[in-house]
Amino acid sequence: MRIIDTLAAVADEQGAKPAEVALAWLIGREGVTAPIASATSVAQVESFARAAALSLSAEQVARLDGASA
Repeated sequence: MRIIDTLAAVADEQGAKPAEVALAWLIGREGVTAPIASATSVAQVESFARAAALSLSAEQVARLDGASA
C-alpha cells in the first residue's frame, strides 16, 4: 500500500511514528477542522501532542497527498 509506505518513509525522515505523521498530515489539510483520534493511554496522548507539533515539509505533504490519491 503506497500510503503506508509513504507514511513510514516520512516518519523515518521526521524521527516520528507513522501514526504521528498521519495525524500531522490530517491536521494540516484544508477542510479538516478536527481529526478524530482516540487515546487509551498517556503514551498515546503524548504521541498526539508530538503529532500536533510536527512540521511536515511541502515536499512531504505532496508525497503523502500523491500516495493517498
